[in-house]
Amino acid sequence: MTFSEREPFETWCERRRALVEHFLEQILPPADTEPRLLHEAMRYAVLGGGKRVRPLLVFASGEGFGAPIETLLPVAAAVELIHVYSLVHDDLPAMDDDALRHGRPTVHVAFDEATALLTGDALQTLAFQLLATPLPGLSPDRQLGLVRGLARASGSHGMAGGQALDLAATGRKIPLEELQTLHRCKTGALIRYAVLAGAYCDEPDAQTYATLERGANALGLLFQITDDILDATADSATLGKTAGKDERHAKATYVTLLGLEGAIEAARRTLEESLTEFSSLGPAAERLCELARFVAERRR
Repeated sequence: MTFSEREPFETWCERRRALVEHFLEQILPPADTEPRLLHEAMRYAVLGGGKRVRPLLVFASGEGFGAPIETLLPVAAAVELIHVYSLVHDDLPAMDDDALRHGRPTVHVAFDEATALLTGDALQTLAFQLLATPLPGLSPDRQLGLVRGLARASGSHGMAGGQALDLAATGRKIPLEELQTLHRCKTGALIRYAVLAGAYCDEPDAQTYATLERGANALGLLFQITDDILDATADSATLGKTAGKDERHAKATYVTLLGLEGAIEAARRTLEESLTEFSSLGPAAERLCELARFVAERRR
């Protein structure tokens, strides 16, 4: 595969999204194979929706440091499968209880709750199956590092732990530090992994890796602050999911804690923090800077 290093950001995003979409379509089980209902739900959950921000981060980081597309593509797809599994489970009535995702009914509404649970389970295991399949250009030890990192980012010290903290914080006012800790796990862990996993495919030095991690940590918080702002200001048609849900469910958010103007200012500062770290790496991180701005400016 050959791609121009200087193609416009929008074109670059479109082409990488198309790559991931096609790859996911190929590796997901066909809907007409048994168990048909589960396979249909898996494809419904994954295909045809979403911004694919996390796969884009894998590509941006990996390509910037010279990793080949063929190596990055399965990693990007694995990260997206974990993300989608988390959304399927988060939307369940026992969790965030949402009936709309990407402008259409959530999986438990379109199918049923039991199928939604199994869909999330199956997508999670498919992600690790991908990473356990030999990847071109990576030694078994480095591939094992990718598996270990994704497991940690997804588990009790990462995304699942953050969701548990979020549920525990519902209905009460928590200090800013606690909110940041919550979202460094719930949202930030997988975003941080996406940035680091891409670069890991080409073995950057320790100093570069540390800089990427700082930038990714800021980017993860930026994504969540922006999400909170959009939940408070946009409508459901624009978001593709239920707007105003955080306030109705008394969720702990940056808007409820800092107010709308305070959250907007926090997003501005966090964007600058992320850009400062990424831009210090020079041309290798230009796409990461563009993605940070995209996250800050998104409207859904």
